[in-house]
Amino acid sequence: MQDNATEVTAAGIARLAGVGRAAVSNWRRRHADFPRPVGGTETSPAFALAEVEEWLRRHRKLAEVPLKERVWQQLVGHPDGPVTALVHAGCALLLIHDRPPVWLDISSGSDERLAALLPAALDEVLTARMPETARPGRPDRSHVNGQHSVNTPSAATPATPATPATPATQAAQAAQAAQATPVTPATPATPALHIPTAPRLLPSVPLLRGVAELAAERGARPTFEFLLGRHLDANPRQYTLTPPDLAGLMAALAGTPATVLDPACGTGALLRAVADRPGRRLHAQDGSPELAALTALRLALHTRAPVHAAAGDTLRADAYPELRADAVLCHPPFNERNWGHDDLAYDPRWEYGFPARTESELAWVQHALARLRDGGTAVLLMPPAVASRRSGRRIRADLLRRGALRAVVALPAGAAPPYSVPLHLWVLRRPDRTPAQPEVLLVDAGRFTAEGRGGPDWPGVRETVLDAWGAFDRDGSVEERPGLARSVPVIELLDDDVDLAPARRLPPPADTGGAGRLTDVRARLDETLRLTAELAPPPAEPVPPAASGRLPLTTVGELARAGALVMRTGGHGGHARVPVLTDHDVLAGTAPSGTLPESEEEPVLTEPGDVVLPVLGGGAVARVVDEATAGAVLGRNLVLLRPDPAALDAWFLAGFLRGTANHRQASSYASTATRLDVRRLQLPRLAPDEQRRYGERFRALDAFERALREAGRLGEQLLRGMYDGLTDGTIAPG
Repeated sequence: MQDNATEVTAAGIARLAGVGRAAVSNWRRRHADFPRPVGGTETSPAFALAEVEEWLRRHRKLAEVPLKERVWQQLVGHPDGPVTALVHAGCALLLIHDRPPVWLDISSGSDERLAALLPAALDEVLTARMPETARPGRPDRSHVNGQHSVNTPSAATPATPATPATPATQAAQAAQAAQATPVTPATPATPALHIPTAPRLLPSVPLLRGVAELAAERGARPTFEFLLGRHLDANPRQYTLTPPDLAGLMAALAGTPATVLDPACGTGALLRAVADRPGRRLHAQDGSPELAALTALRLALHTRAPVHAAAGDTLRADAYPELRADAVLCHPPFNERNWGHDDLAYDPRWEYGFPARTESELAWVQHALARLRDGGTAVLLMPPAVASRRSGRRIRADLLRRGALRAVVALPAGAAPPYSVPLHLWVLRRPDRTPAQPEVLLVDAGRFTAEGRGGPDWPGVRETVLDAWGAFDRDGSVEERPGLARSVPVIELLDDDVDLAPARRLPPPADTGGAGRLTDVRARLDETLRLTAELAPPPAEPVPPAASGRLPLTTVGELARAGALVMRTGGHGGHARVPVLTDHDVLAGTAPSGTLPESEEEPVLTEPGDVVLPVLGGGAVARVVDEATAGAVLGRNLVLLRPDPAALDAWFLAGFLRGTANHRQASSYASTATRLDVRRLQLPRLAPDEQRRYGERFRALDAFERALREAGRLGEQLLRGMYDGLTDGTIAPG
């Protein structure tokens, strides 16, 4: 069922029709019967979805709005906002997943009947899967898991000062307590999910019926993953995501725990990555009520395990003060100043010292340790500065002395946001005994950085890290691997800095900058330069003035309407393990290197002979897909053109689309970006034989361009290796 009140923006219309936003603007100007705005603003108007769909069909620009797009437009146009719509959709999907006969019964009547009966049905299914769910008609409970949530830990436990690590720490605590000023208490933790009432559900009923129809095609969990993934992708600045490969690595380091806590759960990626086992229980908390609710539903759809989820500031209002988990996985917020430093001076969690105001990450480390059972494991993602900041050296030293910190892993750049920074993983264990000769595992996986923006070489990272950790966890030490891994005696780290950065403690790789390796690079560079010279285009031959008449032109849009090519746009989700061709890959000429949010959305797969263009950035670039790239998923901000070989030569098409003047006339310019309307790109009308003649020349230019890129890459590699070898003494100066 479609809601006639659903609104859609120009961007949504472009997505429905598979065109750029510039095309929608042209339709509004050129067609007097284009639907009038019904909402939005002057600069970002909104239109009635039903009117838009009817207009697109009437003008043969759309045969039928796909169900998933109609549901998505209903979600983003929800009167209470997309997050509320997502929560309502997730509740209905969990009911459909767990008790489909109940859904069929209550949805068989009117919208009013469905809204009236749904809260009671949700009460049964949600409280069975998520015991702390707040029921309608009752005040929100300020306790979770049987324990009262509090503004400060002193309300949950006796107010006894933490045992200081050193006299200096004790003095700092006393000084801080004397200077502390009153602060506003944090909001207590509350259940993550509140069963909506019938009046709140009534505006969502058309969406819920569409969601149920989509779930009948795809399944309940894939439907929620599709909607959530697209919402996250549409709001990238609001959410800090943990990439699936990183989440899988962190979960693997934790083993197979029965009880798992994520105190900063975000979208639930870490808890979803934990291996399933009988008796598993999941605990999640997040300071954002929106994320806490969405994660609770996501986890409930993902697993049959009980899900305990809470919303609230974890450090100031811990929802699980009595929990002793087998494992804690955490991607905490980085560099927070307002983490509760003034409130929590005497919190009993600071067993290893009171963190400085600038050391919020060390507060999260100690919170994780406090929620572990003896011998339990915590894995936290950390910014690299935490390993060496002077303000945290006393806490780092005490973590080492008492055997709590077991490993520091330096990840390659691109592992997680911020992608330009090589982040660290800290593996901790709540001490059940003091080690006789404690050592710490240091691993540097920086060499697995990939050339593209799509992230590191995750198989290499995973194999290196898990092999080293498995041996260290079993034997207490590992065989040294230069440049990769080493187990370091704690006493060696307890100097004035207590610097835990792996790169500073590992011997350099035996082959880094070695003369033999650089000789091989030089030989490859010589061969590439020779090939580049051979591929260089011959001197240009000017066209005689008499023969330089203007060729008749057509546009990509006209060719698409005539059936000479098919145009597709990049997706917003796909299968997790399929490589993704990104706009950066197209611009740099590299192999597919990207990832997309995991969802059941049908991806656009490339085929040999496809022509791919980036639509952002203003670069005149078009890439012909070869056998090596074929099968990759088309990424965001890319448009794929699939020419009919009987009508269009792929290289002829790609070559003419790269013309600078062609791109200029087909681009629109904003204050910060340039966007290409691919349908406006032009190319001449030529016979097939003449197309192939141009195509062969364009193919030769492409081979020359690739050889130039390879020569540049090898030249940079040779330069860096020479500098490193001369400075570290592995290469003689003469």
